[in-house]
Amino acid sequence: MKRNLMTLALLAALPFAANAGELSYNYVEAGYSLVNSNPDADGLAVNGSYALTDNIHAFGGYSTFNIENTPVDLDIWNLGLGYNYGLSDNTDLLVRGAYEKGYFDRGFANPDGWYGETGVRSLFASNLEGWALVGYEDTEGSNGDVYGKFGAQIKINKSFGVVAEVKFIDGDEQYFIGPRLTF
Repeated sequence: MKRNLMTLALLAALPFAANAGELSYNYVEAGYSLVNSNPDADGLAVNGSYALTDNIHAFGGYSTFNIENTPVDLDIWNLGLGYNYGLSDNTDLLVRGAYEKGYFDRGFANPDGWYGETGVRSLFASNLEGWALVGYEDTEGSNGDVYGKFGAQIKINKSFGVVAEVKFIDGDEQYFIGPRLTF
């Protein structure tokens, strides 16, 4: 009887164990981005990541925003490197750093900056992962700000999912939602 219960317990855990190592750092995502600030802005974003080794990945992104009640648009791109270390079969420690550049379309200075962040990314179930990061961002014209970033992905299958993320920085909220293609 005990052997049967142990076998059933192992079989029940098998789907989670099979997917536990599937935190992929090879993906492309695109979607809608919203910044609740003063003034608000919204637009489209494309982000991606590529695993260079088992523990090092390159990442980057491009966003274009229409600033509310103004004729001004803002484009932002970033490029960085990250380190991921397995804390357990389904949780990674992340340490990431990136360069960021902004371009205004109407005579404003085009700021550049950098950010660094650290946190965890975890697979909670075969179709649900989440992450929580704390970071520091320093952009030209600011004194630097600490932020928190939280996100989740619902996986439809091994290659396709839907991502939602929120970043809280200096009284502002930044949101992203969109599909992710994992390869």
